[in-house]
Amino acid sequence: MWHQRLLTAEIMDQPGLDELAHRQALTGLRRVNAVSLTARRLWFQLLDVMRRRRLTSLSVLDLACGGGDVALRLAKTATLRGVSMTLHGWDKSETAVAFAKVAAKSADVDNVDFFTRDVFEAGDEAEYDVVMCTLFLHHLKRNVALQFLERMKTLCRHTVLVDDLYRSRRGYLMALVGCRLLSRSPIVHFDGPASVKAAFTIDEAAQLAHEAGLENARFSRHWPQRFLMQWNQP
Repeated sequence: MWHQRLLTAEIMDQPGLDELAHRQALTGLRRVNAVSLTARRLWFQLLDVMRRRRLTSLSVLDLACGGGDVALRLAKTATLRGVSMTLHGWDKSETAVAFAKVAAKSADVDNVDFFTRDVFEAGDEAEYDVVMCTLFLHHLKRNVALQFLERMKTLCRHTVLVDDLYRSRRGYLMALVGCRLLSRSPIVHFDGPASVKAAFTIDEAAQLAHEAGLENARFSRHWPQRFLMQWNQP
Protein backbone atom coordinates (compact mmCIF):
# COMPACT_ATOMS: atom_id res chain seq x y z
CA MET A 1 0.00 0.00 0.00
CA TRP A 2 2.96 2.33 0.54
CA HIS A 3 3.86 2.25 -3.13
CA GLN A 4 0.50 3.75 -4.09
CA ARG A 5 -0.99 6.98 -2.77
CA LEU A 6 -4.50 6.47 -1.36
CA LEU A 7 -6.46 9.73 -1.15
CA THR A 8 -9.51 9.27 1.07
CA ALA A 9 -12.04 11.96 1.97
CA GLU A 10 -11.14 13.01 5.51
CA ILE A 11 -13.86 13.85 8.02
CA MET A 12 -12.43 17.30 8.77
CA ASP A 13 -12.83 18.27 5.12
CA GLN A 14 -16.54 17.45 4.97
CA PRO A 15 -19.06 20.29 4.64
CA GLY A 16 -21.63 20.55 7.41
CA LEU A 17 -19.30 19.06 10.03
CA ASP A 18 -20.69 19.45 13.55
CA GLU A 19 -19.08 22.58 15.05
CA LEU A 20 -18.38 21.05 18.47
CA ALA A 21 -16.75 18.00 16.91
CA HIS A 22 -14.75 20.27 14.60
CA ARG A 23 -13.43 22.32 17.53
CA GLN A 24 -12.51 19.17 19.43
CA ALA A 25 -10.54 17.97 16.41
CA LEU A 26 -8.76 21.32 16.09
CA THR A 27 -7.73 21.08 19.74
CA GLY A 28 -6.35 17.60 19.08
CA LEU A 29 -4.39 18.81 16.07
CA ARG A 30 -2.93 21.60 18.18
CA ARG A 31 -1.47 18.95 20.50
CA VAL A 32 -0.15 16.96 17.55
CA ASN A 33 1.61 20.03 16.15
CA ALA A 34 3.06 20.89 19.56
CA VAL A 35 4.55 17.40 19.99
CA SER A 36 5.84 17.50 16.41
CA LEU A 37 7.70 20.78 17.15
CA THR A 38 6.32 22.21 13.91
CA ALA A 39 6.41 25.87 14.93
CA ARG A 40 9.90 25.60 16.41
CA ARG A 41 11.27 24.18 13.17
CA LEU A 42 9.57 26.86 11.07
CA TRP A 43 10.75 29.59 13.43
CA PHE A 44 14.39 28.93 12.61
CA GLN A 45 13.58 28.87 8.91
CA LEU A 46 11.91 32.29 9.18
CA LEU A 47 14.90 33.72 11.03
CA ASP A 48 17.15 32.36 8.30
CA VAL A 49 15.08 34.17 5.64
CA MET A 50 15.45 37.43 7.55
CA ARG A 51 19.20 36.92 7.88
CA ARG A 52 19.81 35.97 4.25
CA ARG A 53 17.60 38.73 2.84
CA ARG A 54 18.78 41.28 5.41
CA LEU A 55 15.22 42.07 6.44
CA THR A 56 14.34 44.03 9.56
CA SER A 57 10.75 42.76 9.53
CA LEU A 58 8.97 39.79 8.03
CA SER A 59 5.44 39.20 6.72
CA VAL A 60 4.24 35.59 6.73
CA LEU A 61 1.13 33.97 5.25
CA ASP A 62 -0.02 30.59 6.58
CA LEU A 63 -2.30 28.95 4.02
CA ALA A 64 -4.98 26.48 5.13
CA CYS A 65 -4.07 27.48 8.67
CA GLY A 66 -6.80 25.45 10.36
CA GLY A 67 -7.09 26.40 14.01
CA GLY A 68 -4.13 28.74 13.67
CA ASP A 69 -1.96 27.15 16.33
CA VAL A 70 1.25 27.17 14.27
CA ALA A 71 0.90 30.82 13.22
CA LEU A 72 -0.08 31.81 16.74
CA ARG A 73 2.91 30.07 18.31
CA LEU A 74 5.22 31.79 15.82
CA ALA A 75 3.60 35.16 16.58
CA LYS A 76 4.05 34.65 20.33
CA THR A 77 7.69 33.65 19.86
CA ALA A 78 8.37 36.73 17.73
CA THR A 79 6.79 38.98 20.35
CA LEU A 80 8.74 37.43 23.21
CA ARG A 81 12.03 37.70 21.32
CA GLY A 82 11.49 41.18 19.97
CA VAL A 83 11.42 40.13 16.30
CA SER A 84 9.29 42.27 13.98
CA MET A 85 7.04 39.68 12.36
CA THR A 86 3.44 39.86 11.13
CA LEU A 87 1.49 36.68 10.40
CA HIS A 88 -1.77 36.12 8.57
CA GLY A 89 -3.66 32.84 8.36
CA TRP A 90 -6.14 31.93 5.62
CA ASP A 91 -8.61 29.07 5.82
CA LYS A 92 -11.90 28.50 4.03
CA SER A 93 -13.51 27.06 7.20
CA GLU A 94 -15.38 29.70 9.17
CA THR A 95 -15.29 27.43 12.23
CA ALA A 96 -11.51 27.07 12.05
CA VAL A 97 -10.96 30.80 11.59
CA ALA A 98 -13.27 31.64 14.50
CA PHE A 99 -11.38 29.11 16.64
CA ALA A 100 -8.07 30.74 15.65
CA LYS A 101 -9.31 34.26 16.37
CA VAL A 102 -10.46 33.27 19.87
CA ALA A 103 -7.09 31.66 20.56
CA ALA A 104 -5.24 34.77 19.36
CA LYS A 105 -7.37 37.01 21.56
CA SER A 106 -6.75 34.79 24.58
CA ALA A 107 -3.01 34.89 23.92
CA ASP A 108 -3.12 38.71 23.77
CA VAL A 109 -0.89 39.06 20.70
CA ASP A 110 -1.43 41.71 18.06
CA ASN A 111 0.91 40.53 15.29
CA VAL A 112 -1.32 37.75 13.97
CA ASP A 113 -4.73 37.73 12.29
CA PHE A 114 -6.90 35.15 10.57
CA PHE A 115 -9.19 35.39 7.55
CA THR A 116 -11.86 33.17 6.02
CA ARG A 117 -10.58 32.70 2.52
CA ASP A 118 -10.15 29.96 -0.05
CA VAL A 119 -6.61 30.07 -1.40
CA PHE A 120 -7.83 29.21 -4.90
CA GLU A 121 -10.21 32.17 -5.15
CA ALA A 122 -9.11 34.81 -7.60
CA GLY A 123 -8.72 38.40 -6.54
CA ASP A 124 -6.27 41.17 -5.80
CA GLU A 125 -3.35 39.55 -4.00
CA ALA A 126 -1.10 40.89 -1.31
CA GLU A 127 2.47 39.65 -1.40
CA TYR A 128 4.14 38.21 1.66
CA ASP A 129 7.82 37.66 2.36
CA VAL A 130 7.16 34.02 3.25
CA VAL A 131 4.20 31.81 2.30
CA MET A 132 3.93 28.56 4.21
CA CYS A 133 1.57 25.67 4.82
CA THR A 134 1.58 22.73 7.19
CA LEU A 135 -0.25 19.41 6.89
CA PHE A 136 -2.31 20.50 3.90
CA LEU A 137 -0.64 19.32 0.71
CA HIS A 138 -1.61 15.69 1.33
CA HIS A 139 -5.32 16.64 1.26
CA LEU A 140 -5.13 17.51 -2.43
CA LYS A 141 -5.39 15.60 -5.68
CA ARG A 142 -2.15 15.77 -7.59
CA ASN A 143 -3.31 18.34 -10.15
CA VAL A 144 -4.74 20.53 -7.38
CA ALA A 145 -1.56 20.19 -5.33
CA LEU A 146 0.35 21.43 -8.36
CA GLN A 147 -1.93 24.48 -8.64
CA PHE A 148 -1.54 25.08 -4.92
CA LEU A 149 2.25 25.18 -5.10
CA GLU A 150 2.06 27.53 -8.09
CA ARG A 151 -0.24 29.75 -6.03
CA MET A 152 2.20 29.80 -3.14
CA LYS A 153 4.93 30.93 -5.50
CA THR A 154 2.87 33.84 -6.83
CA LEU A 155 2.08 35.07 -3.30
CA CYS A 156 5.61 35.13 -1.91
CA ARG A 157 8.40 37.65 -2.29
CA HIS A 158 11.18 35.46 -0.94
CA THR A 159 10.41 31.95 0.33
CA VAL A 160 7.90 29.10 0.19
CA LEU A 161 7.82 26.64 3.09
CA VAL A 162 5.81 23.40 3.03
CA ASP A 163 5.82 21.11 6.04
CA ASP A 164 3.92 17.85 5.59
CA LEU A 165 3.77 14.12 6.14
CA TYR A 166 5.49 11.70 3.83
CA ARG A 167 4.04 8.30 3.08
CA SER A 168 5.59 5.37 4.95
CA ARG A 169 4.60 2.35 7.00
CA ARG A 170 6.34 3.77 10.07
CA GLY A 171 4.51 7.07 9.67
CA TYR A 172 1.20 5.25 9.47
CA LEU A 173 1.85 3.29 12.68
CA MET A 174 3.00 6.45 14.48
CA ALA A 175 -0.16 8.28 13.39
CA LEU A 176 -2.35 5.36 14.41
CA VAL A 177 -0.93 5.35 17.94
CA GLY A 178 -0.06 9.02 18.38
CA CYS A 179 -3.44 10.42 17.37
CA ARG A 180 -5.13 8.26 20.00
CA LEU A 181 -2.67 9.27 22.69
CA LEU A 182 -2.90 12.99 21.95
CA SER A 183 -6.60 13.45 21.22
CA ARG A 184 -10.01 12.08 22.18
CA SER A 185 -11.44 13.24 18.86
CA PRO A 186 -12.74 10.40 16.64
CA ILE A 187 -12.09 12.73 13.72
CA VAL A 188 -8.38 12.94 14.55
CA HIS A 189 -8.27 9.17 15.13
CA PHE A 190 -9.55 8.57 11.58
CA ASP A 191 -7.99 11.50 9.73
CA GLY A 192 -4.44 11.07 11.11
CA PRO A 193 -3.73 7.61 9.66
CA ALA A 194 -5.75 8.44 6.53
CA SER A 195 -3.49 11.46 6.02
CA VAL A 196 -0.39 9.27 5.93
CA LYS A 197 -1.93 7.04 3.25
CA ALA A 198 -2.74 10.17 1.23
CA ALA A 199 0.66 11.79 1.68
CA PHE A 200 3.20 12.20 -1.08
CA THR A 201 6.61 10.60 -0.86
CA ILE A 202 9.47 13.08 -0.84
CA ASP A 203 10.35 12.13 -4.43
CA GLU A 204 6.73 12.75 -5.48
CA ALA A 205 6.67 16.11 -3.68
CA ALA A 206 9.97 17.08 -5.29
CA GLN A 207 8.58 16.30 -8.73
CA LEU A 208 5.49 18.41 -7.96
CA ALA A 209 7.68 21.31 -6.87
CA HIS A 210 9.69 21.08 -10.09
CA GLU A 211 6.53 21.09 -12.23
CA ALA A 212 5.18 24.07 -10.27
CA GLY A 213 8.26 26.12 -11.09
CA LEU A 214 9.86 25.75 -7.68
CA GLU A 215 13.18 24.67 -9.14
CA ASN A 216 15.89 23.49 -6.76
CA ALA A 217 13.54 23.30 -3.79
CA ARG A 218 15.33 21.74 -0.81
CA PHE A 219 13.81 18.87 1.17
CA SER A 220 14.73 17.62 4.62
CA ARG A 221 13.22 14.87 6.75
CA HIS A 222 12.36 15.46 10.38
CA TRP A 223 10.40 14.06 13.31
CA PRO A 224 7.83 12.56 13.13
CA GLN A 225 7.99 11.19 9.58
CA ARG A 226 7.59 14.60 7.98
CA PHE A 227 9.41 16.63 5.38
CA LEU A 228 10.14 20.32 5.17
CA MET A 229 10.39 21.84 1.71
CA GLN A 230 12.02 25.23 1.23
CA TRP A 231 12.13 27.15 -2.01
CA ASN A 232 13.65 30.60 -2.41
CA GLN A 233 12.96 33.19 -5.05
CA PRO A 234 16.12 33.88 -7.06
